[in-house]
Amino acid sequence: MWNGTQQQAFRPNIVMVMSDAFDGRLTFRPGADVVQLPYIGYLRERGVVFLNAYTNSPICCPSRAAMWSGRFVHLTQSWNNFKCLDKNYTTWMDILQENGYRTKSFGKLDFTSGGHSVSNRVEAWTRDVPFLLRQEGRPVTDLTGDASTVRVMTKDWNTTDSAARWIRHTAASLSQPFALYLGLNLPHPYPTDSLGPNAGGSTFRSSPYWLKKASIPAPSVSRQLISLPKWLPVEEMHPVDYYSTFTKNCSSNFTEEEVRDIRAFYYAMCAEADAMLGEVVSALSDVGLLSTTLLMFTSDHGELAMEHRQFYKMSMFEGSSHVALLMAGLGMKAGLEVQQPVSLVDIYPTVLGKGHTVVYATLYRSDTDLIGVPVPVGVSGHSLLPLMYQSSLSGDRVHPGWVLSEYHGCNANASTYMLRTGPWKYIAYDDGSSIPPQLFDLSSDEEELKNVAARLPRLCQQLDKVLRSIVNYPSVSQAVHRYNRQQFGAWRDSLGENYSSTIASLRWHRDWRKDPRGYERAIDEWL
Repeated sequence: MWNGTQQQAFRPNIVMVMSDAFDGRLTFRPGADVVQLPYIGYLRERGVVFLNAYTNSPICCPSRAAMWSGRFVHLTQSWNNFKCLDKNYTTWMDILQENGYRTKSFGKLDFTSGGHSVSNRVEAWTRDVPFLLRQEGRPVTDLTGDASTVRVMTKDWNTTDSAARWIRHTAASLSQPFALYLGLNLPHPYPTDSLGPNAGGSTFRSSPYWLKKASIPAPSVSRQLISLPKWLPVEEMHPVDYYSTFTKNCSSNFTEEEVRDIRAFYYAMCAEADAMLGEVVSALSDVGLLSTTLLMFTSDHGELAMEHRQFYKMSMFEGSSHVALLMAGLGMKAGLEVQQPVSLVDIYPTVLGKGHTVVYATLYRSDTDLIGVPVPVGVSGHSLLPLMYQSSLSGDRVHPGWVLSEYHGCNANASTYMLRTGPWKYIAYDDGSSIPPQLFDLSSDEEELKNVAARLPRLCQQLDKVLRSIVNYPSVSQAVHRYNRQQFGAWRDSLGENYSSTIASLRWHRDWRKDPRGYERAIDEWL
């Protein structure tokens, strides 16, 4: 304990709650006014909220691979939900365990290769094939239970209960520091059961409790504040965005009521996820561990919820790429809002990084960051501690002020690279020349409806030069093209005479059956 004259080494506990598909813009105003998230508000009021936090790849497995490895996805070749990290990859949680921490994980991890549906991987492999097929179910809502139904996502509640019990019964009695991870599925949309076992998540499900929350004076979701997103006319959409809209089954007509319902149900699902975070906060408080714990809440990506005529993720638009990131505990300044763009790869060096002095509580002091473990060579991220504690660094440890996100999976027919710096969001595609870039000024165009790339060519050139200094993206795109052909060819060969029937039965089967021979021919020409 720090008594003013002496110093004792102190290593804090680390607790991370990671949700799936949580739009980071809901964690601060004005987004926070739309839905009541009391426990996210608790973290925001007692710690730090990062106002511009981004995924490094807007899809589940690659995003999580970046968070656990601290490396950009092109460096680990985490190309899609099927191809990510090896099962024996050393994560920052593993390093904590090697350095004396008791570690425990509950719930969704999803950062290693081999998971997700066959449809999901085949759609990613064949995105270069020049056909348009609907790959997802049309987004719908599903009201379940009644005004007393709190536990809608029972799987998440069960893992949350397990995590809370572990805190109360195990963590509270440990003589060593601990690191706890809780992975939630919410607010990711549920599979649409009527579409069969290959169905993706296109059902937004909640109960009257979360939509109205009758036990408190105000509704958990403020319907009058739910905005109807503006859509560009189809003929004005960027070609990659149109491909995403079509393959996500969003190109047909939607009524205003449908769109508003989807957004309301999504916000209600966020409220349920927030309540699970609350169970972790309560457990830490009950056993007196809040003051010695760094508590983090984040998400792997966001959810478009019908912005830009899309749902799901797989896009660099804010709804998809902007993630939640809040940290509290250890004496950090309460209510601090950090404007600088950061990303999930920054968590790795934040937790481990050795390098500068931080006073992080009235009773505790450290001269070696949180843990004091040297960060391995090749980590892409930068420690967030200077931003959290408003201290200073010098040299290559200073955060560069830009964020890189990239995407190589399904529902987008080109590798996509996003550079976020200052007010600008620059998006380049494939080889940088065959598909036009996009440029948005988020300070004046929060809805990202005005692509100013053609009007500001010199700025695009400058930003593209910065992007290429971070990643040789034309070369990465070529590597992805080769990978997709090789993987699809091997999969096709493994099926033998069952190939035609198998590929016709995937999620795109409704469109495939219109011209099966033509689609197979298009694939043959691509290969």
